[in-house]
Amino acid sequence: MVKHLEISDFLTAVGPILDVRSPGEYEQGHMPGAVSFPLFSNDERAQVGTCYKQQGRDAAVELGFDLVGPKLGAIVRQAKAIAPNQILRVHCWRGGMRSGSVAWCLETAGLQVVTLAGGYKAFRHWARQVFSTPRQIIVLGGMTGTGKTQILHALAELGEQILDLEGLANHRGSSYGSLDMPPQPSTEQFENMISDRLAHLDPIRPVWIEAESKRVGTCRVPPELFEQMEAAPTLEVVRPLEERLGILVEIYGQTDRQGLIEATQRIRKRLGGQRTQAAVECLHRGELREVCKIVLDYYDRTYRYDLERRNQVIPQLDIANHDPIAAAQLLIDKAPFLLSAS
Repeated sequence: MVKHLEISDFLTAVGPILDVRSPGEYEQGHMPGAVSFPLFSNDERAQVGTCYKQQGRDAAVELGFDLVGPKLGAIVRQAKAIAPNQILRVHCWRGGMRSGSVAWCLETAGLQVVTLAGGYKAFRHWARQVFSTPRQIIVLGGMTGTGKTQILHALAELGEQILDLEGLANHRGSSYGSLDMPPQPSTEQFENMISDRLAHLDPIRPVWIEAESKRVGTCRVPPELFEQMEAAPTLEVVRPLEERLGILVEIYGQTDRQGLIEATQRIRKRLGGQRTQAAVECLHRGELREVCKIVLDYYDRTYRYDLERRNQVIPQLDIANHDPIAAAQLLIDKAPFLLSAS
């Protein structure tokens, strides 16, 4: 008999995870690491759903068997290829007929299978609990070009716990944030990846998170986590303008010029017509450093406005002439004092 596991036990069990929902459901959001293993295609799922509404459950079940029957052999062969040790975890949306049917098929074929009680819906509920777990968050702030992301990664190299929201969102958090980056995940998948990362962190130890707004590109930061970030102590890193310009030129030096022009024009209303035109002309001449200088004026004003909105004094750390590792070490040294004062 197939064994049903609660979410905590399912996540720690052995074997690949097969997500037997339709490809469309999987694309919208799935457990990190799960393999798409659809029982029905998108069209077949729609057919079964329509049949259920028009003719009832029994007719829909019969249609499902008709659609799946010819696939059973392929299902077994594919599952064995995915799990050479013959141990698998299977789930669908609610932990109902789709996962039950696939699990029965695979177990009949000799594989060892467990299913997720409550299905993907249970995982999503678990994710919300992970977001709500209290943590010792330290927010890493700083103006555009101070190298916060590089410092965040350096913190990880030095053994600190980090959550890289921009890395998970495939976006640097500005009008230029999507340039040279892969497509963004859905907000649902962004949340799934965050929950997976947080679940592997020690809630007792500090976790460093770069300061973000509620959105990173099109991805929304989970409100439960954002509330903790808003209440967490923040440490602002500070660099001279020339160093910041150098960092930005290094990041965007090989970026497609047309993409930079379009990103600049997207902030035209905030940057102003004259400065936007000046920046675009500099881009045509290949003067990226001058472009960065013009655009930083807008981003610096936005940053200062956000600080004023918070109405709090944020300690600063001068990291002039510091590489990411050296800057990260300074942050680590400051962390105990920052946490004790919060």
